[in-house]
Amino acid sequence: MADFSWNTQTPLAKALVPGRHGAAGATAGVTLTEVRDLVLMQVMARRGKAADTAKAAKKLLGAEPPATPKAVAGKGATLIWSGPDQFTVFAPRGDEAAQLDAMNNAFAGVASLSDQCDGRCLIRVSGPRARDMIAKFSSLDLDDSVFPVGTAANTSVDHTAVNFWRAADGADGHPVYNMLVFTSFADSLWHVIADSSMEYGFEATSARAA
Repeated sequence: MADFSWNTQTPLAKALVPGRHGAAGATAGVTLTEVRDLVLMQVMARRGKAADTAKAAKKLLGAEPPATPKAVAGKGATLIWSGPDQFTVFAPRGDEAAQLDAMNNAFAGVASLSDQCDGRCLIRVSGPRARDMIAKFSSLDLDDSVFPVGTAANTSVDHTAVNFWRAADGADGHPVYNMLVFTSFADSLWHVIADSSMEYGFEATSARAA
């Protein structure tokens, strides 16, 4: 019988080519970053347990989950609205087993959990032309007055479901957007985003969650 060994790899192992692409210029108009080494947990309050779930989140993560399409920063984690009485916990990966155990214990009896650590891919979009680029494939109004820092949305891009939220602006003062997608669609979505970025010039990279 043949022996098999399985090597874990990112869903963008083939699609993401690090470096500068597209139009030349002193500065890339868009930066595309695959965020790796993250913990993701979908938390869904059980019937009549929304208040208890919020209390458990506050105790464990230092923030109550948003009741509207928002993303709020907690203690070492971000809580992203994903529907009525449900949210996603996004955190940098440390001791993953301990992190997941802590959430399982905290929400026991009040919420159902779905481990999404290996089921989702996070693509971060930033840069001076990020908003213009996203407008090519998304119907979301990203004007600051409508979609400020901390706003979230469940949307569709190229027939692909995406959890979308705006993070704190980058050090350069430009907006930063996060797009969370199922891993099986990540390669396709990456190409849509990359193609839309070509005219502005873009930098492709990867980074650990922070």
